[in-house]
Amino acid sequence: MTDEKSGTRSSVGLLDIATRVPGLIADTPIILRGVITGFGARPSAKTSIGKVFQDRAAQYGDKIFLKFEDQEISYREANETVNRYAAVLAARGVGHGDVVGIMARNSPEPVLLMLAAVKCGAISGMINYHQRGDVLKHSLGLLSATVVVAESDFVDAIKDSGADTDALIELEEFKRLAETAPTSNPATASAVLAKDKAFYIFTSGTTGMPKASIMTHYRWLRALAGFGGLGMRLNSNDTLYCCLPLYHNNALTVALSSVLNGGSTLALGKSFSASRFWDEVIRYGATAFVYIGEICTYLLSQPEKDTDRKHKVRVICGNGLRPAIWDEFTQRFGIDRVCEFYAASEGNTAFVNVLNVDKTTGICPSPVAFVEYDEETGEPKRDEKGRVRKVKNGQPGLLLSKVSSFQPFDGYTDREATEKKLVRNAFREGDVWFNTGDLMRSQGFCHAAFTDRLGDTFRWKGENVATTEVEAAISVDPQVEEATVFGVEVPGTGGRAGMAAVQLKEGREFDGKSLAKAAYEHLPSYAVPLFVRVVKELAHTSTFKSQKVDLRKEGYGGGDVKIDDPIYVLAGRDEGYVEFYDEYLQEVKDGKRPK
Repeated sequence: MTDEKSGTRSSVGLLDIATRVPGLIADTPIILRGVITGFGARPSAKTSIGKVFQDRAAQYGDKIFLKFEDQEISYREANETVNRYAAVLAARGVGHGDVVGIMARNSPEPVLLMLAAVKCGAISGMINYHQRGDVLKHSLGLLSATVVVAESDFVDAIKDSGADTDALIELEEFKRLAETAPTSNPATASAVLAKDKAFYIFTSGTTGMPKASIMTHYRWLRALAGFGGLGMRLNSNDTLYCCLPLYHNNALTVALSSVLNGGSTLALGKSFSASRFWDEVIRYGATAFVYIGEICTYLLSQPEKDTDRKHKVRVICGNGLRPAIWDEFTQRFGIDRVCEFYAASEGNTAFVNVLNVDKTTGICPSPVAFVEYDEETGEPKRDEKGRVRKVKNGQPGLLLSKVSSFQPFDGYTDREATEKKLVRNAFREGDVWFNTGDLMRSQGFCHAAFTDRLGDTFRWKGENVATTEVEAAISVDPQVEEATVFGVEVPGTGGRAGMAAVQLKEGREFDGKSLAKAAYEHLPSYAVPLFVRVVKELAHTSTFKSQKVDLRKEGYGGGDVKIDDPIYVLAGRDEGYVEFYDEYLQEVKDGKRPK
């Protein structure tokens, strides 16, 4: 049953399940391979990402592993390159447990470098190449990398950030060193244990600075089973297109594991372009692609073209395809199967739409709970006995995932940050649960729908934005006395756009260009707020935290919400913030603002 107002499927029935079973039966060989490779791995087993890649290279040597622009690289060629890279890393002192920082745009290189690092038993630190200044310095500091490989035009950004550059090597120099290195599989690749750390993915947190979430080989292998085996079910004739950056888990874990499970081809796009998306999909002969919700929204906003259905795509996988546009998207572009999922880089559980049921994040086989929460703090509510309370069936609740040896929480490099994500003694003495910070709603038959994101982060253009980081950046502007930042919905777009409530210093007039300049100088473009509300005074809680709940609810006004404060919108980097105008929301939806 679907809620007519929101387009959300309110429940999943037995008929939904039964009609999808034949598709699963047909894909049994691929499912079994994923289950055996992934779920069959024990933490203490000598198996890893590098070992799985090595095995697939031996089995599918002549098959194309990577496509990028005019390049086609076979599994055999890729494995030989990975081995040469691993030899260079080893010669520079990289061994078990060391970190290799990688800062590169989408191309075969970050994939091959990551595989080389894990073959050494090392950990890949996948750096968001949009980071600059103190944020970049902080991220590199967390890695404490033995080697940092960066594209040449990122070297100045690293140096300007003030980070230590002793371990830095330019990508072109690294490739030159690898030309004469041995191509044989390193012995270290067979010694890595599933429980070892594989790579770090940077995620924004409530501290305002990125945190490095840990991905172990064990978790990645389980993702291969879930997303690759049960979810996408690709075979050796499939090509998966990925234009998401390789520092994202949707690319590095979901896409890569699904490809390796099936011996398939990974076609990489430099970046997402709504106007060129289907042209690239067609060019690569892709039969699948990975997405985030914003991609789907932007593609729907494009004028209809004959290429909308000239592709060969039969399955897509990602998170954030909103129920309100689900039917329109799948029907317009002729998508037969949607493997929507819910997961988090640092999380210990996942929902995967294995059965291709509409408007759901799918099924989760592990223990989870949907509980009552405090709207102000985002923390679980507790009863008079100090226990967490579950919401009624079908009601949105804060998603908690049980922590156990079966589904461990690997956390972050920062132990204090790790502990903050744990809910102890939730339902009984001694139990431990991971607080996802997300609202989910049970749909029955172990299925659930994503509702919202809580806490001091919001998601915009596929990136997690930390409100405290944005607040610190715009507070540098001399006109700002104080600022609080939150996410607001823009109709027809995925995620939430940034909005700042700003209190000006006494006697100052609002200068939209000055505020935009401060934001752009200290933030990546996706984190720059789209809306600014100039308030006389910001309210605070008894613990001096800014009260965002009412501000978030009021947003930029409209409908029944009337705001007396002036509202400004981001026109672009040069124009800065200008007075709100009615056409702005549509321009944001169409991708025309900000420029």
